[in-house]
Amino acid sequence: MAKLRFTFGTMGSGKSTQALQIHHNLRARGLTTLLMTQLDRREGRVSSRLGVSADAEIVEPSSDLFDLIRQRAKSLGHLNAVICDEVQFYQPAQCEQLARVVDELGVDVYTFGLLTTFQGVMFDGSARLMELADTRTEIQVEARCWCGARATHNARFVDGVQVISGATVVVGDTGGPTAGEVTYDLLCRRHWMEGAQAARGAQLELLDVDDARPGDHPDRSGPVEVDPDAVPTPLHATQNAGESP
Repeated sequence: MAKLRFTFGTMGSGKSTQALQIHHNLRARGLTTLLMTQLDRREGRVSSRLGVSADAEIVEPSSDLFDLIRQRAKSLGHLNAVICDEVQFYQPAQCEQLARVVDELGVDVYTFGLLTTFQGVMFDGSARLMELADTRTEIQVEARCWCGARATHNARFVDGVQVISGATVVVGDTGGPTAGEVTYDLLCRRHWMEGAQAARGAQLELLDVDDARPGDHPDRSGPVEVDPDAVPTPLHATQNAGESP
């Protein structure tokens, strides 16, 4: 019976390497597979930090994955499995489409991705897969924080300073809308939270400075003088007794 599998881990835990290994092993057994990814560093490829890579189908936010996979299965004659990398960036509706691929087309689907953002909350795609997947597996390759403890959180840095605000999707080595040099690192919960608290404090300091800056509008915090002649007379006060409005 076909299954929807979700494998997750932190950066550097080997998600893409495992996706490529499954893709290779299935093909070596003569099975037909489709490799898919979104927002990888190399367009149209799944690449691992170990240096291995393979051609892949690009998933756009607007892609209907059920229809796309059904068409690929038809053109290939048969499809045994779909391997999806970077699924944290998939839309929740696309995760549901992958579930339909399993249930209605009988094709195994292997998905790989991060669980949480640099802000410490779950990606929408990962959250939906946690809800839908037949199996959920955390990669057991334990990345380490700089202190030596097990790394559990992905952290974003801009010019070497941890940040907790900004666009969810900013690929560090491809450029993006964030000013400054964007890098990522792995931290344990303790040091991620320390950095997040410092970032919140810096944001509050900026807000205090903004509040102290003179505004362009007049100060209306004091008493307001009202001209009685400028106040409109209520409609009912202008009517004679017995008149209806």
